[in-house]
Amino acid sequence: MRLSPLNAILLLPHITNAAALEQRATTLIPKTVFDTTATLEQYFTYNYPWGGNTHNGGARMDKAHVSISAPGTLTITAQPVTGQPPATHGGKQIAINYLSGAVGAKQKFTIPQGGGLQFSGSFQATTTKGTWPAFWLTAVNGWPPEVDMAEWKGSGKISFNTFNTSSVLQWKDVTYSNPGQFHDIKCIVRDRGNGKDAQVKYFMDGTEVTTHYGKDYVGKPLYLIINLQMEGSSGSPGPKTNTTYSVRNLEVTTL
Repeated sequence: MRLSPLNAILLLPHITNAAALEQRATTLIPKTVFDTTATLEQYFTYNYPWGGNTHNGGARMDKAHVSISAPGTLTITAQPVTGQPPATHGGKQIAINYLSGAVGAKQKFTIPQGGGLQFSGSFQATTTKGTWPAFWLTAVNGWPPEVDMAEWKGSGKISFNTFNTSSVLQWKDVTYSNPGQFHDIKCIVRDRGNGKDAQVKYFMDGTEVTTHYGKDYVGKPLYLIINLQMEGSSGSPGPKTNTTYSVRNLEVTTL
């Protein structure tokens, strides 16, 4: 259909706006990321993205405990073990009682001035004492920022946390019903409007849970981590049998 010059002029703003929206909304990690081991390894590395296989709990991470359990689903398994050398964190030794897994995104994520990022996925996470699955962002250079987009610490609840310092933080704990089922988690981090601080919105199963604010988050690169830590902040002793943590439909987009 040939447009008259007048109709073409009238349509131009709509076309321009649509193109601008399409340009702004970019998929950084697609929902196909966990379709195969190859796509997992295209976007993620094994263990913690800053290097090393231990952190602040009683599990040592390795590749063998991370798998694509079914096309589209990432599963991390924590296995009770004995005889492991201890880990060191914060100058203290931590007993290692499990072999488990962690993956870190190869890409670093930065909240841009005037923009934002959206992280979403469906999670099947345990709330048993001594289990500590998490889906989180943390600073590449120094600390904070840290955004715990979903954290389960063996209490029957899910936690949403935003750190400004180790003692100045915002958190929201919500009862986590039916942990054997998948629950949708979404976190939107964006420039609060001053080019420095971030607004952090947390959602579960389509409902907004809380809004936090992060000081000086904008422009700072962040690691994205999915891991099944054990014991530590989730209490001890942990379970004597294998524990699993599964994720599907993971997606990261710009706003």
